[in-house]
Amino acid sequence: MTPFRTLSAAGFAATAITYGPARMGFGLFLPQFKPAFSMSTGTAGLISSLGFLCFVLALLVSQFMTSQRGARLPVICGLIAATAGLAIIAAAPNLPVLCLGVILAMSSAGLSWTPFNAAVHCSLDDATRPAALSLISTGTSVGIVVAGASALLLSASGISWRLCWAAFALASAGALLANWAALRSAGTTARAQDPPRSIRDLVQPVILPLLGTGLCFGTTSAIYITFAADRIAGAEGSAGLPAGMAAGLIFVVYGVCGLAGLFTGRVKRLINLAWLLRGLMGISALSLALIALAPASWVAIVLSAGLQGVFVMMTSAVLAFWCERLFPSLPSVSFTLALLVAGTGSVIGPAVAGFISDALGWIPMFLGAAALPGAAAFAIQPGFLQERPAPA
Repeated sequence: MTPFRTLSAAGFAATAITYGPARMGFGLFLPQFKPAFSMSTGTAGLISSLGFLCFVLALLVSQFMTSQRGARLPVICGLIAATAGLAIIAAAPNLPVLCLGVILAMSSAGLSWTPFNAAVHCSLDDATRPAALSLISTGTSVGIVVAGASALLLSASGISWRLCWAAFALASAGALLANWAALRSAGTTARAQDPPRSIRDLVQPVILPLLGTGLCFGTTSAIYITFAADRIAGAEGSAGLPAGMAAGLIFVVYGVCGLAGLFTGRVKRLINLAWLLRGLMGISALSLALIALAPASWVAIVLSAGLQGVFVMMTSAVLAFWCERLFPSLPSVSFTLALLVAGTGSVIGPAVAGFISDALGWIPMFLGAAALPGAAAFAIQPGFLQERPAPA
């Protein structure tokens, strides 16, 4: 195969595993985990936050590995972590072991995402890079769809959730072997890093809207993927859905609608960055409000999941190209910083939301989460955003 096809296929497989079942699976299967391990909503929030914390730490480790040893090492380490974590979850006899598996699985996404940008930059020419990165990123949506479809199959057939996670682990092992061979043949051991510039170049007022967007994105998306399935699990009977199927449906729709992220650049060119961000924050607020107020309506469930999928995938794309354009001399460092801020929100959000839910209930928790992007949509002003550096 050509380097383009080799890297695209390897990256697609890696992101499908690490951003599908490895990162999203805990929230998707939370309705099964809670009774199996006698877990409260607050405890579930803490476990999710620990997983996101390890995701953040893995981002830092991945950046160091990529700069020192090239893209292959962090990707392989990430897939090893995913395979081990998924297998541990499948066999977990108690809550501490389950927590260990979740932490390993969720950290895999932090290890194996950003190195593919470096691999593509080192191995492909300018003309083919955008297509390769688009194909690699599509793996995220496909992985989420497959994980959701697995949950639907579980509900329809009555098979054990442990068999689903064992299948995820086997698929991860296959992706590991494929990437082991593909990244060697593609020659991705060359180091890739930003030019030596001071981190102080990032400490300027123009970065604040970027980081604020990342924080809101990380907080609300983590709350959604952790608790949305559990929220609708108790109300799905009146939605006309078979017991247990709503959780799987929400992630299938989430992943399919997330493919809209491929069109982010076109939409931005049509309506500009400020209006794009306003729209994305607005649909995030609506998505969370629908889960809060109408968890028994299948129309609301599908609409909420679709809106959240669009929000997550398009906002991820916005953060990537915004960093590259605002800090063209520090694209990797600035993007890593944006992801770290988003990751911080992902750590804080589920932990706080879990305790609010235990104390006050689902509706105040989800409406409180919806207020964050709702306020951001009103706060975003075109004159406050800067997409490119000021002329020297």
